[in-house]
Amino acid sequence: MVITRRALCASAVLAGLASLTGAASAEEAITVIDLAGRTVHLPARPKRIVLFEGRDLVTMSLLHSDPASIVAGWAAVDRIDSEILQKRLLNGHSISAVGKQTPDTLSLEGLIGLAPDLVVTNAFMTPQGANDPLLQQFQELGIPVVFSDASSNAQKEIAPTDPVGDLRVAMRMWGTLLGAQAKAESFLAFFDRQLADITAHLKGAEPVTTYFEVQSTVDDCCWAAGRKVWGDLLAIAGGQPLPEVKAPWFQKLSLEYLLAAPHEVYIASGGGWSSGSRPAIGPGIDQKKGSESLKRLIEARPGFDHLASVRDRRVHGIWTGLITNAPLNIVFVAIAAKWLHPQRGADIDPARILETINREFAAFPIEGPLWASI
Repeated sequence: MVITRRALCASAVLAGLASLTGAASAEEAITVIDLAGRTVHLPARPKRIVLFEGRDLVTMSLLHSDPASIVAGWAAVDRIDSEILQKRLLNGHSISAVGKQTPDTLSLEGLIGLAPDLVVTNAFMTPQGANDPLLQQFQELGIPVVFSDASSNAQKEIAPTDPVGDLRVAMRMWGTLLGAQAKAESFLAFFDRQLADITAHLKGAEPVTTYFEVQSTVDDCCWAAGRKVWGDLLAIAGGQPLPEVKAPWFQKLSLEYLLAAPHEVYIASGGGWSSGSRPAIGPGIDQKKGSESLKRLIEARPGFDHLASVRDRRVHGIWTGLITNAPLNIVFVAIAAKWLHPQRGADIDPARILETINREFAAFPIEGPLWASI
């Protein structure tokens, strides 16, 4: 990353502002443990946060009544994957874009100019971790940095993933940062109750082999979700991937293999943006539209009518946000458990779980249903 003279001047200005702010501040310092296991100290609760992952605003909105009011900049905004939800989360505020969906798009000069008092990153946007040059620059300026996600499909060595454990760390981190520790603990208690109920329903059940698709577009088949995170959550819901799927994040399968591989259920991923090639599934989108676009996806793909899951009409679709927004994972686990084990999961109510999240935690409603079936 090239550091311009203008950026260095801005750095000096920011350092001066930081020292003045520190001298004037009487707020109590806080300490958090982030998702990389780092202990991070902040001189006060942050009021100008920069997010390298726009989806973090969703998590913040479960703990803060108006999270966009304390976010000065963000990147990877499109990964929220819902125009409706993004607009609601902004709540009339304007947040400066500091990058797109890849690390090379981050602007150091733009970041410094926003005078952040906290930067929230992840392993994908700063792949060298604590040794990342960008993070070292912030350290020199005295700007605290926390990781909201330590797993990345860009890493060569993949550590074991634990979505439920990571959620606990993340919610407690955000609870401390936002001064909402009690609400964070309340959410985790709710999450754990729902998870225990689902687990009890599935006790002793044999895993259902599932073609779980990470990218469901008409013109690009067939990308299976890998065994990490997406696969972890599928396993909690009583499923297992196709035998050939060994990759951690996603894996390209041939249509020939897919047609020959016995599986009982097909789960496609849909999106909330107006992209015609994906199933239209997301906050505020009519469920009928989701079902119709799922049907179009099946009809447009040669050979898909021969899949056992399609012949048995066990075809479903989810909004990607149920996987990529960790607090909403429990909704995915609930609906997937019903699909995979319809008899055992008859009493599981994902709509009620989503309704409770909206009523008791969400600053802005995440309108369902966030799934569809043929």
